[in-house]
Amino acid sequence: MNYAKTAILLAAMTALFMGVGLLVGGSTGMVIAFVVACAMNLWSYWGSDRAVLSMYGAEEVNPASAPDLYAMVARLAERAGLPMPRVFLIHEDQPNAFATGRNPENAAVAVNTGLLAMLSREEVEGVVAHELAHIKNRDTLTMTITATLAGAVSMLANFAAFSGNRDNRSGFGIIGTIAMLVLAPLAASIVQMAVSRSREYEADRLGAEISGNPLGLASALARIAGAHDQTVNQTAEHNPQTAHMFIINPLSGERMDSLFSTHPDTGNRIAALQQLAAAWGASGEIAAPVQSAPWGGQRRRGPWG
Repeated sequence: MNYAKTAILLAAMTALFMGVGLLVGGSTGMVIAFVVACAMNLWSYWGSDRAVLSMYGAEEVNPASAPDLYAMVARLAERAGLPMPRVFLIHEDQPNAFATGRNPENAAVAVNTGLLAMLSREEVEGVVAHELAHIKNRDTLTMTITATLAGAVSMLANFAAFSGNRDNRSGFGIIGTIAMLVLAPLAASIVQMAVSRSREYEADRLGAEISGNPLGLASALARIAGAHDQTVNQTAEHNPQTAHMFIINPLSGERMDSLFSTHPDTGNRIAALQQLAAAWGASGEIAAPVQSAPWGGQRRRGPWG
């Protein structure tokens, strides 16, 4: 089902790309945009995950360089019935994480060092399980391709702002170009929102099942959201088309549970996890933030060691 959604997404973004090309360069521009879009679609399927990881300067780790984190991911992946994904660290103070990859056999989990420095072991397990849930649900292909294509549409729209349509070959003239400058990024943003919001609730639910601890994930969401405004993720700010990939929106500014947010309201997600915990017979209240060092005890020399 997600492959069908991805195909529809690629077709829609290709059409949008061609529309921008038409307004910028007439019929010739539309043909060029179509060729570029086809090449980009192929590249997005095979290489978009590597592009996003490279964008954030992600460093791949192994059992020797990050034994605790690697063992945690391996154990949770086994519980989820998934192949072992590649594990990456992003040297970023803002606590956050995302998953990427075109399928479970070619997947990766990327964790910010700020997440490991601030959260307890149980909370990190909840976050990792959430990302594994995205992999198990095959969300990562659509989410990663969306990030790549949305960025491409925005770049093309920005190009239109400088090139204009001087000879009016398309029939829409400057009014059409200006309209597309507004509509193209908006359309790309709407696609991002459409593929992200409902999937976060499902990934929270399945992630709680994988970790066996709904309140661990709920506490992690509360902790990440609380630290959000204190630390700016500059890479995310410069590449907002990737925001929907993270467990919590990494962009600065107010988040609300409305059409123009990339994620559901964090409070609503926590409430859903509390209800799940209550249904399992656990307490429905999130414990006060853990004040001890991360990983449930002695602080180590590095957040991943």
